[in-house]
Amino acid sequence: MSRPSQTSCCQPAKEQADLGPVEGDEADEELATLSKALGHPARVKIVRLLLRRNACVCGDIVDELPLAQSTVSQHLKGLKDANLIRGDVDGPRVCYCIEPRALRRLRALVGAL
Repeated sequence: MSRPSQTSCCQPAKEQADLGPVEGDEADEELATLSKALGHPARVKIVRLLLRRNACVCGDIVDELPLAQSTVSQHLKGLKDANLIRGDVDGPRVCYCIEPRALRRLRALVGAL
């Protein structure tokens, strides 16, 4: 059963400058961390889903993937640990959103290869 999408449950992202070198040991470590977070097709699908919808509660994500809720939660944790997404508590639910700064940083790091 599909749940209605929650498009306003995440707080607006904090605007921060996208500073930092795109080459060097720290940049390489950052790129490796972000790449590892996206190293599973389910995580890529989750990121694409969040980009399309702007925000989703975990149940909405589970409805879109052929995976158990516990597996989806593990993938969400991996993306959150890499700061690619954030999870805001919305009552009894957690609403997940893309972290725009992290996505811009990933694009810059990949673009510098």
